[in-house]
Amino acid sequence: MLKKEQLEKYLSLAMASAADFAELFEQDEVSETISMLNREVEDVNRVLTSGIGVRLYKGVQSVYGFTNEMTEEAIIPLIEDLKAAIGSAGGSDNGKCDEEKAPVVLTEKPVENRHKIKIDGGSVPLSEKTNLMLRAANAAFAVDEKIVKVQTSMLNVNEKVQISNSDGLLTQDVRVRTRMNVVAFAKDGDAFMSGADRPGGSKGLEFWSEDRTPESVGEEAARIALVMVKAKDCPSGKMPVVIDNEFGGVIFHEACGHALEATSVAKNQSVFAGKLGQQIAAPCVSAVDDGTIENAWGSENIDDEGTPQQKRVLIENGILKSYMIDKLNARRMGMEPTGSGRRQSYKFEPTSRMSNTFICAGKDKFEDLFVGIEKGLYAKKMGGGSVNPMTGEFNFAVNEGYMIENGKITYPVKGASLIGNGRDILMNIDKVASNLGRGQGMCGSASGSIPTDVGQPAIRVTSITVGGTANE
Repeated sequence: MLKKEQLEKYLSLAMASAADFAELFEQDEVSETISMLNREVEDVNRVLTSGIGVRLYKGVQSVYGFTNEMTEEAIIPLIEDLKAAIGSAGGSDNGKCDEEKAPVVLTEKPVENRHKIKIDGGSVPLSEKTNLMLRAANAAFAVDEKIVKVQTSMLNVNEKVQISNSDGLLTQDVRVRTRMNVVAFAKDGDAFMSGADRPGGSKGLEFWSEDRTPESVGEEAARIALVMVKAKDCPSGKMPVVIDNEFGGVIFHEACGHALEATSVAKNQSVFAGKLGQQIAAPCVSAVDDGTIENAWGSENIDDEGTPQQKRVLIENGILKSYMIDKLNARRMGMEPTGSGRRQSYKFEPTSRMSNTFICAGKDKFEDLFVGIEKGLYAKKMGGGSVNPMTGEFNFAVNEGYMIENGKITYPVKGASLIGNGRDILMNIDKVASNLGRGQGMCGSASGSIPTDVGQPAIRVTSITVGGTANE
């Protein structure tokens, strides 16, 4: 990482321009991915990411550039290019500043580390990590002889960032993460289906003894595969749907969460723009984005602009309370940043992003969600999908689903998808259980792919269009 004196020099140089704000983002990251097929290691990949991103503001305009060469010979020309660009962006000063500005003086701001690490994966021999994966694969195969193939991968990340800006901020953060992905394949006659489990956290390898065991990951992946290999084709049509907890929250994340990010709200490209203080969900729905949860997959001590992470109440009893806001969009919206500026790496300019986003626990009993449903769908495990944040329209796959008949969970179904509008779904939730849980994922958007938690308790939606493959 660059020294304080170097940073002050570069920031002062950047501010000798039409810019009214300058920021430097430094990153050193080691990312290790191990892949295993059945019980054999196929690939080990270690990637070192190191570089600096430079950003200048003038009003609500920004310019951004980066380099992986941490030398004066690379950084100064980059800054000069950005100064020329910000001078010509929407102005007529041709890069000249109106008055000489005082040099930038930085003050180091210590960060409280909420996410303690016991065993950094980078300090552990490869054999110990592959043994964790082997335990998961063996557990999957042991569930049933119908499990014929298991793919296992593990990700271990150690990232250091240093952020400095012309407001005098100098701060650092260290982010350590681990995650395992197990996909089990079951074969029964001509049927061949898969199941997956992908837990992780902002922890070291102690996660695999304190939070989840490798055996539990393999067993869960195998359980889903065995259910789905016997599943029938799902019928289609509008019907009540019960969406279970943990990764079921991906619908809220995609169909509603992205529409609450200032990236779209500030440009009036969100269905929720201009609706603070208004009812956007049923009164039983409250939701938060909380980047402070200890050791959670999407947590950080500070965001990628150096703002301390926060717990952001997005929806309270159906009323829209807050957006997720980064520094630039805070200027556009005339509001304060909420610690939501995130990015994949120094190669990306940050923007407003989610961290750990979930619907809060309700008061209904899980079994009561099924009462009164003559025909519906129980979406126990959700998969991926797509959403349009401008309209809120979404389409999501159901990885593990069951039919509900006369208030009872009956047979498993495959090929199910949920099609709808996030705005409508929020208003059509009539029951929220108390079994809050979170699942882990990678979220892709304008500033790259970042780790996020999604979550919710089980919820009941009175009507969603279910896509299916059954001939009725």
